[in-house]
Amino acid sequence: MVSKTRTERISERLQEELSEMIIYEISDPRLEGISITAVKIDRELAFADIYVSALEGSSRSKEILEGLEHAQGFLRRELSQRIELRTFPRLRFHWDPTYERAERIEQLIASLNTPASADPVSGETASGKEAELPPTQEDADRDG
Repeated sequence: MVSKTRTERISERLQEELSEMIIYEISDPRLEGISITAVKIDRELAFADIYVSALEGSSRSKEILEGLEHAQGFLRRELSQRIELRTFPRLRFHWDPTYERAERIEQLIASLNTPASADPVSGETASGKEAELPPTQEDADRDG
């Protein structure tokens, strides 16, 4: 078994090397525009779970994962030559939905804020009522 610190270092190195290989060395059109979001290695160094994402979102996830599975042998061989380990882990690829989830959460938060906010030009809210603004110093001088 390997220490947690060492598995983290190996994971970081794998992520860096894989990212470079995908950008510069792999010419598969299915793998264009993807990024490696995380690499997690088990403590026995048997498996490396690689999480990927793309700018287009999950619409291409199946195509991307098929491309990575197709290139798995090449990637594992190249990585084993670049990173010295006694036994090199098998690569398992997974889709990372984090960006889609974050975008959905941002949309939900924006939708919560939109109806309650006032139109800066007319001063009306989405319900058609005029928004109450806090009194200014000028209002206090006039009233008092």
